[in-house]
Amino acid sequence: MISGDTERPAEFVEALAKGIAILECFDVSHPEMTLSEVAKRVGLSPAAARRSLLTLQALGYVQQTGKRFHLRPKIMTLGSSFYFSARIEEVLQPDLRELVEKFGDASSAGTLDGEDVIYVAHVSVQRARRAAAVMGARYPAYATSLGRVLLAGLTDDGLDRYLDKVRPKALTSRTITDTDALRREILVVRETGYATTVDQLDYGITALAVPIRNMEGRTIAALNTSGYTGMVTPEALVAERLPALRQAASHIAHAITRYPVLQSIIGT
Repeated sequence: MISGDTERPAEFVEALAKGIAILECFDVSHPEMTLSEVAKRVGLSPAAARRSLLTLQALGYVQQTGKRFHLRPKIMTLGSSFYFSARIEEVLQPDLRELVEKFGDASSAGTLDGEDVIYVAHVSVQRARRAAAVMGARYPAYATSLGRVLLAGLTDDGLDRYLDKVRPKALTSRTITDTDALRREILVVRETGYATTVDQLDYGITALAVPIRNMEGRTIAALNTSGYTGMVTPEALVAERLPALRQAASHIAHAITRYPVLQSIIGT
């Protein structure tokens, strides 16, 4: 849905915003939709949705089959443009690969966007069916180790605004949905400098995350390592992986300073 929460500049192009909102409304639960379904999901009139869909179809980003619309592979070029221009492969992936080579399992890096954490890099040897942490994946910050580290890095006012706005949902039976309890967890993360989660986002995920900080000490991203619940415990992750995870986060933080585009992207 097109958000009206942020102040729009005088030059704001409504038609462009509608088109982007339509692209974003397709996901794993809505891989294909009718015109009316798209319009309802984005909050547009059927006529406005139709104009945007036909434009996106002409540009090669959307295809219509019968009465249903779906994304086309060309949409992936938008993500790859970010990946290569931000130098993700050079700056982030090597440290993630080293962590996975050392410990197995998976490692991800992410940044905060509104109420969600967006994964900007990921390496994994895991094949189990669970919430995918691929590059570009977007999940509620409250339910991930990355997200809690990023929330702990907010100012007091920023954290208050987040907790006033967020409406946590039970993604598993273990997801913390009480905002007071969530605040306590985040304050612990501030104190310890790391976050651990067990089955918060999906069953089978136990994770440990640390902040990636800029030269001023502000948290600009987060780095994690994760494994299968039952095969690893939060205590084991802290004991065995925390020093290496912090070292990797420090290395990434210094590397980011050499890449102005990535520094600008992650530093905002």
